[in-house]
Amino acid sequence: MSFPGRIAQQAWHLVDAKDQVVGRLATQIAPLLKGKHKPTYNPRLDVGDNVVVINADKVKLTGKKWSDKLYRWHTNYPGGLRQRTAQEQIKKQPTKVLRSAVIGMINKTKLRHSYMEKRLHIYPGEEHPHKEVEGMRPLPRVPHSRVGTFGFGLNHP
Repeated sequence: MSFPGRIAQQAWHLVDAKDQVVGRLATQIAPLLKGKHKPTYNPRLDVGDNVVVINADKVKLTGKKWSDKLYRWHTNYPGGLRQRTAQEQIKKQPTKVLRSAVIGMINKTKLRHSYMEKRLHIYPGEEHPHKEVEGMRPLPRVPHSRVGTFGFGLNHP
């Protein structure tokens, strides 16, 4: 039985990034943009959802990544390679840290550039212009670390 028009329906998801680790949060957001959580998933079609991320300026990085992780770009002028540490990047452009992590987890195809990047809405604070969207679902928080009980009864310190 087919349901015409059902493949194009897009839901909205709200994600609070406060005190969340960037990589773990990005692994939760990227499948939503691709549409992998839907039974109608097809890698060649645009079936993903819209994702709104708030508090992107309050994300966390593990280890010494605040000082060691570099964000690089080129200005297309000779000798124009520029770089910033993650700490400088979060001060100047707070949404770029999370956006680069999420976009880096999506295949580099025409779907990514023309559809998926446009459906990722990241805001540095609590306020966002998508409050009047009907049916926006909050995403559950991601655990901070992998330390804890495993599924087979062993506790890992």
